[in-house]
Amino acid sequence: MHVNCVGAIILDGAGRLLLIRRGHPPGEGLWSVPGGRVEAGESDAAALRREVMEETGLVVTVGPLVGAVERPGPAGAVYVIRDYLATVDAGTLTPGDDAAAARWCAPADLAVLPLTDGLLDALTSWNVL
Repeated sequence: MHVNCVGAIILDGAGRLLLIRRGHPPGEGLWSVPGGRVEAGESDAAALRREVMEETGLVVTVGPLVGAVERPGPAGAVYVIRDYLATVDAGTLTPGDDAAAARWCAPADLAVLPLTDGLLDALTSWNVL
């Protein structure tokens, strides 16, 4: 079974990447880009705006698709994650929903933070950083 998901690649003016620390499985305690499941009848853009708002308190404009990855899920499920560039329009960074923390990270920070599996490789291969 495939589970459609989206992720937001959000950079600030200093080139820092917005990351959230996951508060629930999968990946509990690991850092990743904000995002989550696309609900039935929801577009990728709508899902991305909703997930970013729920996890960070920020309102974003969704930009172009950067890339997609597949990750194993429970009970044989496969998460199909499409990552989009996004820009912040409004809001104050406040972790919420299943995000235990949220922060802006310089590229050097990514080498020392416990990241979700494959995140750094994907961002690097897509020339995001």
